[in-house]
Amino acid sequence: MSMRDDQKGLILLVEDNRQISEPLGEFLEKIGYSVDYAADGPSGLHLAVTGSYDVLVLDLSLPGMDGLEVCRKLRREANRATPLLMLTGRGSLDDKLTGLEAGADDYLVKPFQLSELAARVHALIRRDRRQVSTEILTVGDMVLDTAILRLTRAGKVLNVSPIGLRLLAILMRESPRVVSRRDIEREIWGDTLPDSDTLRSHLYNLRRIIDKPFANQLLHTIHSAGYRVADLDTEMSAAGDAA
Repeated sequence: MSMRDDQKGLILLVEDNRQISEPLGEFLEKIGYSVDYAADGPSGLHLAVTGSYDVLVLDLSLPGMDGLEVCRKLRREANRATPLLMLTGRGSLDDKLTGLEAGADDYLVKPFQLSELAARVHALIRRDRRQVSTEILTVGDMVLDTAILRLTRAGKVLNVSPIGLRLLAILMRESPRVVSRRDIEREIWGDTLPDSDTLRSHLYNLRRIIDKPFANQLLHTIHSAGYRVADLDTEMSAAGDAA
């Protein structure tokens, strides 16, 4: 067990509004977290890339560089998978899709209760600290290496958020079985479930990345049952051979 496992967690809070950052930081420290601060996008990105944090709490509207751009650069250029909770005053489905597409793991709309934010942070840390098994999961021409969280399809590396990769790992392990929405949410977020749009938004982004550029669909919604990842061409071929 590492020293970090004995601590509640180190959080980077990137928020330019001191009326939010000061009470939020004090609350998190009071309940046992250590907190680093940044008040603008470039400073937040620098700390996120050079430091080692358990969770990033990132405001969307920041001077210098907005939260979406910080998130994109962190994920796509720095290739950092640190769990990220995005704070915003925008609560529409399109706004959530944009944030999750940029690489956020969770999304909290202002105003929020401090206790809810603490629960989301705890869930992200708990999920991230779970031991990662070494598996190579394959469905059709899609391959996921769970040890390094690397996804390819038809030999092409696909850029998927950390939550998206964990979601895929659940579905690929169970393939071709259908996995219920509730089981997916419990596996990823534990008892602190997100709002109803979050899983749907992650699935939307996954389809855009893993299916849209390719000829056949692998991620399927089963009405009133859940979701599954399966290569239907292979299934039909196998059924034909069995007949």
